[in-house]
Amino acid sequence: MTRALNTLTNLFPLWVVVFSALALLQRDWFSWFLPLITPGLAIIMLGMGITLTFDDFRRVLQTPRPIALGVAAQFCLMPFLGWALAHGLALQNVNPGFAAGLILVACCPGGTASNVVCYLARAHVALSVSMTMCSTFAAIACTPLLTKWLAGQLVEVNLLKLFLDTLIVVAPVGIGLALKQMFPRAVKSIEPAAPLVAVAVIVLIVAAIIELRADAIKQHWRTLLLAVCLLHGFAFALGHLCARIFGYGPLIRRTVSIEVGMQNSGLGTHLATHNPGFGSAAATPCALSAVMHCIFGSFCAALWRRDSERLKEDAPGDTLSSS
Repeated sequence: MTRALNTLTNLFPLWVVVFSALALLQRDWFSWFLPLITPGLAIIMLGMGITLTFDDFRRVLQTPRPIALGVAAQFCLMPFLGWALAHGLALQNVNPGFAAGLILVACCPGGTASNVVCYLARAHVALSVSMTMCSTFAAIACTPLLTKWLAGQLVEVNLLKLFLDTLIVVAPVGIGLALKQMFPRAVKSIEPAAPLVAVAVIVLIVAAIIELRADAIKQHWRTLLLAVCLLHGFAFALGHLCARIFGYGPLIRRTVSIEVGMQNSGLGTHLATHNPGFGSAAATPCALSAVMHCIFGSFCAALWRRDSERLKEDAPGDTLSSS
C-alpha cells in the first residue's frame, strides 16, 4: 500500500501536466474546486506539518549554512528575477495582472513539490525539507513585504490583507507539527497518505485556475509561457550557481537548485485570487508556474538521477556537517 502511494506521489509532475492540458479544454471539469482553494491549501500545509519532526528543527541549528543559502536565494534572487522579467518582457503592457502575478509567485517560498523532485533526483531530501520549512515560515513576512515593494506600482497591494492571507495559509504547518506531538499514533496512521493528498490538491488548484483563465492563456500563451519558463529556468541555474560559488558539492548544489527553482505556486494562486487589487489575471502566471516548474524539475531529476549512484554523500562539499 505504501509503495503504491509513493508511486502515485512521485508521478506528481505527470498529473500536473495532464490535468492542466485537460483544463485548457474548458469542459467545466475543475471549476467546482475554485471555492475550495483556501481550505485545500490549509490541508497541504497541515500535511507538511505532520511530516515534520523536531529533528528537522535540530538540523537547521546543526547545519545552518546550506539551509540559509537556499532560503536567502529564495527571497533575494527570485523576487528580483521575477521583477526584472516582468518589466523586461513588458508584461504590464499586456496586462498589469500578468506582471504582478509573475512577481508574486517569485516572492513565494519553496513548495512541497521540491521535496518530491529532490527525492526523484536522489539529492539531499532532508536538506530540501528543512529549506522548505524555513522558507515557508519566512514567507509570512517576506512574501507580503517583497510583493508590496516590487509589484505595488503595477497593481493595488493591500499589505495587511496579504500578510493575513499568508499567515492563515502557513499557520496549519504549526498545527500539524503540534498534532504529531500530541497524537503520534493517529498521525502516524495517516502520514503516508499526506504527500499524495497534497499532490491531488495542488493538481486540482492548478487545473481549476487554468480552466478559469483558459481564454487568456490561449490568447497570450507565447508571452506567458516565455515569462514563466525564463523565471524557472534562471531560478534553477542561479540556485545551482550560488551553491557552487559557496563551495558545495554536486548533491547540495542540486538540492538548492531544485528548492530555489520550485515555488509554492498554490500559495501564489491563493493570494492572487483573494486580493482583488491584483486583478483576475494575476493568478494565471501562478498556475502556469506550477506546471512549468514541475516540467523543469522532472527534467533535472531525470538527468541527475542517472549519475547519482557515482556521487557519494561524503564527497567534498556534500557533507552538511562540514558546511
